Amino acid sequence: MIALRQLIKIIGSGWETLPTGHIEKLLSGAGSLLAIATVFGISSAALGTDPALLLIASMGASAVLLFALPHSPLSQPWPVMGGHIIAALIGITCYQQIPHMLVAAAVAVSGAIVVMYYLHCLHPPGGATALAAATSGAAHQLGYKFVLTPVLLNVVCMLAIAVIFNYFFPWRRYPAVLARSSMIPDDDAPTDEHAELGVSTEDLSFALRRMGSFIDVSAQDLTAIYALALQHARDSHLQPAAIRPGLYYSNGRYGENWAVRHIVDESGSADAEFDKVIYRVVAGNGRRSSGTCTRAEFARWARYQVTRNENSWNRVEHV
Repeated sequence: MIALRQLIKIIGSGWETLPTGHIEKLLSGAGSLLAIATVFGISSAALGTDPALLLIASMGASAVLLFALPHSPLSQPWPVMGGHIIAALIGITCYQQIPHMLVAAAVAVSGAIVVMYYLHCLHPPGGATALAAATSGAAHQLGYKFVLTPVLLNVVCMLAIAVIFNYFFPWRRYPAVLARSSMIPDDDAPTDEHAELGVSTEDLSFALRRMGSFIDVSAQDLTAIYALALQHARDSHLQPAAIRPGLYYSNGRYGENWAVRHIVDESGSADAEFDKVIYRVVAGNGRRSSGTCTRAEFARWARYQVTRNENSWNRVEHV
């Protein structure tokens, strides 16, 4: 029974990692539909040849990345273009130089992965492109022309559609750098000198390198996420002017660090450094203890005002 529960846990791992709404899911599907239909139409009009030569199957996998994960490092223009082109070159070369198809296919895929890694254009669908180039009769018929048509033609069309389609939705803009610039206000844009952040983009890049394996997030993404989270944390806390004697406040934390403080007195001053409050901890961590701090320090600790309701503390909602 324990083994069965563990197996279910392993199979189900990852279910909770896609917190996207219905609009995002529908947009991903709509973008992919538009991209594949347009690429097929353009390729057909330009080449006017056998449908098997018009569209490589790996474009379907690229559509998932471009329209469902447009901000992934694996979905950016250089990985998409470089990954497919390099994989196609390697696949055709393996077919022509290695007489045994099984060996040619295996070498093509593994070689494409290694080269994509070193050229910083890792794109998973590139593995499928390398396999198609090494094993497909249509690719063999075209030789290195396969790299230009359909591969390059498909890639250029897909990238153009991804840029145009996602542009109309600021949170999805492609490439990712366009989305980051539209989501973060200029005043909160993360920089290496961002004092409140505590770490720089270079620090985050170092941490990612130390992980030892590829993680589908960039240092710039982590910096942007932290900046947005920091802004949310700032907005979620009370302003110093809201801290007044006689009221109760909570830090809103879960577990043993949760506490409620009662402001019992104040020592007002025009100088923020000397504007202090005296409080007593009436519930949670440090109960029955007292303390003194500046009003600004207390505001950074307090998440919201609370009021006593029989045996519980309820949050006070301000209109």
